[in-house]
Amino acid sequence: MPRLRSASGRLLAIAVVVTLLLSSPLIASSAAQPTGYPTLPLGFDATFLSNLSGPDLAPGNSGTLSFHVGDPSRLAAISDVTLTLDVYAFNAFPGNATSTLASAGTPVLVTPTSSSTEVNISLPSLLPGGYDAGSVGVASASDTPTGTFAVRTALVFAANGTVYRLASRGWFSASVWESATILPNGSATLNLSKLGVSGVTAETSILVSSSSWEWALAFILAGAVVLVGAGAFVYFRRASKSSAGAR
Repeated sequence: MPRLRSASGRLLAIAVVVTLLLSSPLIASSAAQPTGYPTLPLGFDATFLSNLSGPDLAPGNSGTLSFHVGDPSRLAAISDVTLTLDVYAFNAFPGNATSTLASAGTPVLVTPTSSSTEVNISLPSLLPGGYDAGSVGVASASDTPTGTFAVRTALVFAANGTVYRLASRGWFSASVWESATILPNGSATLNLSKLGVSGVTAETSILVSSSSWEWALAFILAGAVVLVGAGAFVYFRRASKSSAGAR
């Protein structure tokens, strides 16, 4: 049963996160620039924040959310690095209807200096090609409802005197996201100018269940959503690369 819980939990996390996503490294693209934040080459943005992994918890238990922040460029070090993690949406069992956070029992992110649904983590400067593996604690309460708590991410850093900001899907309204990812003819794209960021980062989730049976049920309900959601993410990324003038 633990293996079933772990596998179904990871699939459900992907479903929720997707439903709610190097020619000149660290040099802005030729597309129109968002105010204050130059854009990064397509696909390059996804290499700064990786290995996001949220915990599977029973109500009242604690765990760890881990991540890697890297500097994939070969030209410049990055400094003033700040990673923001924010628990922002709730998906109750059974079903996959995303809603606002529960009124009570929402898991909190725990650092040596704070305990809240949102934390800002300062990271050391990184040399080109370097990375930092980090983590934050996650604490639930006895009244934490069972389901999936989505965690959005944002990453800010400086390189060569320029500040970059990357953010995940959860920071944008549905209308803004649709405007930036769908062309008038219905084709997929990714227009960072409309989002006002340098790039898009991934999201993760915290999974809370009181029994292994709930994870089996979640696996069955989420299977189709996982396949469709994962396919949509890949399609958006590939379509964005071939869409003229989008970036």
